[in-house]
Amino acid sequence: MRASGILMHISSLPGKYGIGKLGQEAYKFADFLAKSGQKYWQILPVTPTSYGDSPYQSFSVNAGNPYFIDFETLEGNGLLKASEYKSIKWGDGSSVDYELLYKKVFKVLRKAFARFKPDDNYKSFCELNEDWLDNYALFMALKDAHGGKAWNEWEKPLRMFEKKAVGKARQDYKEDIDFYKYIQYEYYRQWDMLKHYVRGLGIDIIGDIPIYVAYDSVEVWTMPEYFLLDEDKNPIDVAGCPPDVFTAKGQLWGNPLYRWDVMEKDNFKWWIERIRRATKTYDVVRIDHFRGFESYYTIPFGNEDAVIGEWRKGPDMKLFREVKKQLGSCRIIAEDLGFITPKVAKLLKASGFPGMKVMEFAFDASGDSDYLPSNYKNTNCVCYTGTHDNETLNGWLATLPRANAKFAREYLNVKRSKDIPKAIIRAAWASIADTAVAQMQDFLELGSDARMNIPSTLGGNWQWRMAPDALTDRLADEIYELTRIYGRLPKKEKPKSRK
Repeated sequence: MRASGILMHISSLPGKYGIGKLGQEAYKFADFLAKSGQKYWQILPVTPTSYGDSPYQSFSVNAGNPYFIDFETLEGNGLLKASEYKSIKWGDGSSVDYELLYKKVFKVLRKAFARFKPDDNYKSFCELNEDWLDNYALFMALKDAHGGKAWNEWEKPLRMFEKKAVGKARQDYKEDIDFYKYIQYEYYRQWDMLKHYVRGLGIDIIGDIPIYVAYDSVEVWTMPEYFLLDEDKNPIDVAGCPPDVFTAKGQLWGNPLYRWDVMEKDNFKWWIERIRRATKTYDVVRIDHFRGFESYYTIPFGNEDAVIGEWRKGPDMKLFREVKKQLGSCRIIAEDLGFITPKVAKLLKASGFPGMKVMEFAFDASGDSDYLPSNYKNTNCVCYTGTHDNETLNGWLATLPRANAKFAREYLNVKRSKDIPKAIIRAAWASIADTAVAQMQDFLELGSDARMNIPSTLGGNWQWRMAPDALTDRLADEIYELTRIYGRLPKKEKPKSRK
């Protein structure tokens, strides 16, 4: 079925409290999607951010981001007083200040926790999520006790997750552990409310899971047997991408690599549970760096760049056959960008998952790009204007080589280069791809200052926030008409907005 959607992370929603939240602005955006005739709301990982404020580097693959918890909802439930959060200076709302959030948000949430009375719903949540929640809450409590230091800097008995030391820590830090359990209960309560509302509008949420986990995560701390670590739990090799035309020294991500042989012996239990939870949290799951399941690039730990490294064989279809066996058919999008070999293409085809076609990669003056809509081989793909790692269309156009811009004008049938961004969105919606997705920044015609992330850089990323008055009826009508013309409207009447 032909459909379309908009990529807009929770953090980018407008609001008064430092970052986008799961409150009224999220509901307003869902209403905007419905008015625009969209089927999908795509977001980035909603897990807690850690190193570099990246949602792709998290303390946990299962926890929700505490920064997204809505204060006004807490006030409505009698857990906060307005003065306890409205009197704080959260910035001007134009971007996200993660240092400010780290210093302020948890103090506010502790006030809500102090008033919270555990009930049956809370107890049920803790029981259902015990397999990850208990260790996550302990992990965060211990990070606080160690001044935020990574787990590999803790004293050896805790660093090595020794039973006696861990048992004592659970007693010593019980109140802090309960606080972090409460945070997750409140996050998922608010998430479930929003998801229920979004579904009621006929909209599905596309979530995102990174292929790798952060070294400073509860998973690596508590399950080192699944990761390529030495006896002291230090990485042996780490993840990244080799040099290419975009990055002369490659990309050094630094994440620990998996011991796929160990995972295979227990039928990929860790990955099965991860995907199971993701499919319950979201309607559709985008898996980042899908090519890494066929083969993955390894860099010796301690290297300063990704120039020296080697490719190693991944689990390939063995993992996804097990996913299908245990979970049935899952709605998954494979992020198949990067160095794609015939073997990676074979894996994608065998999986049956739709891959990605990014329009910003399409306009090579040769006209041979697989990303040009006229070169698509089948409909089982998702056509994107750009991703969170790309420039906005206007930012991309500003540095587009002259020959490529000339070809883009010819291909898109526009006379002026400034008309290329809108024409690219139209071409994506007109393509044979089953699904078309554009970043919200591209519909708003924003420039480089609205870019979400520049890969392989630290600082200044993940900060963009939409202006409070950006969602107009006129824009919704324009997107609706575009979606109608190219046959992507949901097969039902235009939903009514929230009152």
